[in-house]
Amino acid sequence: MKGLRHSWKKENLYLKDYKQSAFKKCLQYASFLEMEIKKIGIIGAGAMGTGIGQVAASNGCSVIFYDAYTPSLAKSKQSLYEVMDKLVAKNKLNRSKADELLTLCTWTHEMKDIVDAELIIEAIVEDFQVKKDIFTELSEMIDSKAIVASNTSSLSITSLATTMQHPERFVGLHFFNPAPVMKLVEVIPALQTHPDTVSTLMQLMGRWSKVPVTAHNTPGFIVNRVARPFYGEALRIYDEGLAGCSDIDKAMKVIGGFNMGPFELMDFIGHDVNFRVTESVYNSMFQDPRYKPSLTQKSLLDAGWLGRKSKKGFYNYPEGTETMRPIDTSMSDEDIFNRIFSMMVNEAADAVYMGICTEEDAEKAMQLGTNYPKGLLEWGREYGYERIVQEMERLRGVYQEDRYRLSPYFKRL
Repeated sequence: MKGLRHSWKKENLYLKDYKQSAFKKCLQYASFLEMEIKKIGIIGAGAMGTGIGQVAASNGCSVIFYDAYTPSLAKSKQSLYEVMDKLVAKNKLNRSKADELLTLCTWTHEMKDIVDAELIIEAIVEDFQVKKDIFTELSEMIDSKAIVASNTSSLSITSLATTMQHPERFVGLHFFNPAPVMKLVEVIPALQTHPDTVSTLMQLMGRWSKVPVTAHNTPGFIVNRVARPFYGEALRIYDEGLAGCSDIDKAMKVIGGFNMGPFELMDFIGHDVNFRVTESVYNSMFQDPRYKPSLTQKSLLDAGWLGRKSKKGFYNYPEGTETMRPIDTSMSDEDIFNRIFSMMVNEAADAVYMGICTEEDAEKAMQLGTNYPKGLLEWGREYGYERIVQEMERLRGVYQEDRYRLSPYFKRL
C-alpha cells in the first residue's frame, strides 16, 4: 500500500509538471499570436530572395537580406533599385513610395543581423544539406518566438524542421518566381508545426495580397507534383519517337491554350532547375514511375544546355530552332494533347484523393502557380472524365506500366 501511495504521489507530481508545462506553452502561443510581424529576415539574396523581400517591403515590413556571399548582396541591392526605377518610369509607383520601400531594406553578410526578425524566410540553393547547415546555425541564435520558413520547392519540411530548437515554429512557405508578380504561395506545415504557425502565415500572406494554399508535406507539394506530367509525358512521347519537340509544344498551345509548350517552358525554367525537381520528386516518392526523369533531359543538363540562360536547350536562342534530332511526328495534335492532359488531370485528382490538398486549393494552385488556363479538375470535367479514364486505361493496356495507373478518385464518381 505504501508503494502504491508513492506511485500515486509521483504520478500527481508528473501531472502537475505536465499541466504547468502545457499552461506555459499556451501562454507562449497566445503571446505569439498577438505579435505583429513587421520585420522580415531573408536568407539568400538571389533573385527569389530579393523578390520575396520586395513583396514584404511593399507591404510596410522592414526587410534585412542576409547572404554570406558579398557579391550576391550587391547584385540584390542593385536589382531592387533598378526594379523601383522601372516601376516609377512606367507610372506603376510614385517616386516617394519607391524610395520609402528602399529605405525599409538593408543588406548584410552577418547572420546575427537577422536574428531579431519575427519571420525569417530561407531562399537559398535547393540542397538539403546546405539548408540543414543554415537552419542548424540559425536555430542557436534566434528568438524562440520567431517563425522560420523555407522556400524550398520540393524538399521535406518535416526533415528540415528537425534542425530547429523550436520545430513547431518551422514551416514551408513556397513562393513562385517572380515573387512580386505571382500570387500563389504554398504553405506547408511539417509534422511538428503548430497550427497557429500555419494560420499566422496564411493571414500574413493574405495581407500581402497573395493567395495562400495549404499542402501536405509530400514531395513537390501541390504545383511541382501535379505539373510533372506536363513535362514528363511530353518527354516520354519525344523519347518514344512519336512526336518532335515543336510539334508537342504546338499541340499543347493550339489545342490546350497553354501560353508555352512543355519544351519551351523547360527551357525557360532551366534544366538545372526543372530536372532536379523531377529527380527530387521521383526519389522522394520511392522511384514511383509516374515521376521518372528523362534521360534526354539529363543529357541536356550534362552538356550544359540549360535552356534560355545558356542560349541552348531543346531550342537555340534567340533563333528558336530545334537542337534535338528531327522526328517524323506520327501523332495528331489532338492525340498529343489528350495523352498529356489526361495524365495531368489524373495527377491532380490523385493529389486530392490522397489528401495532399483540397480540390479548391488544387485548382487555385495550378491556375495561379503555373498560369494554366483553368483548374485541372474543372477543366477535366468539361473535357469529360470518361475520356480521361478511357485514355488512362488505354495507356495502361499498351504499356503495362504502373506509371499509367488510374487514380481511385475516378472510382468514387
